[in-house]
Amino acid sequence: MSNDHRDTPSSNSRRRLMQGMAALPLASLPMWAMSQASQFPTAKVNTTKLAVTDTEVTVGQLHSSSGTMAISETGSIQAEQLAIDQINAMGGVLGRKIKVIKEDGASDWPTFAEKSKKLLVNDKVAAVFGCWTSASRKAVLPIFEKENGMLYYPTFYEGLEQSKNVIYTGQEATQQILYGLDWASKEKKAKTFFLVGSDYIWPRTSMKIGRKHIEGHLPAGSKVVGEEYYPLGSTNFNSLINKIKVAKPDCIFIAVVGGSNVAFYKQLKAAGVTAKTQFLLTISVTEDEVLGIGGENMEGFYASMKYFQSLDNANNKAFVSAFKAKYGKDAVIGDVTQAGYLGPWLWKATVEKAGSFDVDKIAAASAGIELKTAPEGYVKLHENHHLWSKARIGQAQANGQFKVVAESTALIEPNPFPKGYQ
Repeated sequence: MSNDHRDTPSSNSRRRLMQGMAALPLASLPMWAMSQASQFPTAKVNTTKLAVTDTEVTVGQLHSSSGTMAISETGSIQAEQLAIDQINAMGGVLGRKIKVIKEDGASDWPTFAEKSKKLLVNDKVAAVFGCWTSASRKAVLPIFEKENGMLYYPTFYEGLEQSKNVIYTGQEATQQILYGLDWASKEKKAKTFFLVGSDYIWPRTSMKIGRKHIEGHLPAGSKVVGEEYYPLGSTNFNSLINKIKVAKPDCIFIAVVGGSNVAFYKQLKAAGVTAKTQFLLTISVTEDEVLGIGGENMEGFYASMKYFQSLDNANNKAFVSAFKAKYGKDAVIGDVTQAGYLGPWLWKATVEKAGSFDVDKIAAASAGIELKTAPEGYVKLHENHHLWSKARIGQAQANGQFKVVAESTALIEPNPFPKGYQ
């Protein structure tokens, strides 16, 4: 990639303007912002009867604010709202203030499907920012495709999917799983792996991809010595921990999600399995989960993500400051939270490029959309609707943050259908 994404005086000035305007009441916006809608008449920018008026555009949020996944999804809800507030303070999208309808998927996949249909059919929202688990995304995908809605999906996931009706702002497998396993093999000399996941599509597919990579692409002798799955919400992992102790893997490679993480890591420590003697790499624990787990129970373990709150760049410092100003000084930000924040900004940029809220036009205009102000750094939308992003490894600290110990040298091109892994 070229270096045209580096901070410049103009980009810094724009960022300062954004931050300042985020604190302004809408009534104090300049006339140019308030009159922008007149340059984009509703009849022209909304030809499919979406919830768009001369002054307002309605979007949906669909996450779990209750149930076992709330520990992970609350941050996405907050970050998306922060982005929307900032965009509204700048004048909105095509001169229209964004109105949000929030729905709770309640950690239940049929509920996600039901709520997505409500948002698209009854509320006629222009876009939806939502889902976390692949099970929830798979539940709503047929509805988004049938009703021609647009979903901005923020979670790292297994790949093997591409849709005109979804923008994937998290990592897919080649950017997270393969990078993480390659790092574990090269830097930690790991050869034996014990795979652990929650029992649904994302962990099982991720571990299938992981097993193929371990057995077919890592150095000779690399192998899987155990593989276990547990239902969402599980809280008893003592039998699993005993199996791990017997297998003595070089690496525990883990994709346990939601509230189960709290019990798992506390029981690991209670059983004497700590980073002092055991290498563990997770693809599912971010700062959001550590808030519930406790930094003392994660200290020294590793995570493969594209974003950590501790990233030292101007974009991220501004984002963290704004997030804490809105949600409190003790608020934390994880990978999916940051990817959630990207959604409204990417949507705004695409709508403005297309000059329309129509989903077909947004889908067509998405390829090549850049976000130079992303907290993770420069990102760009691929024609396959995934993001070019960097991959990173972080080591958990006692204070609940992660220290970045490895980073890809360049943005990794998204490849949701890697050859030989399907």
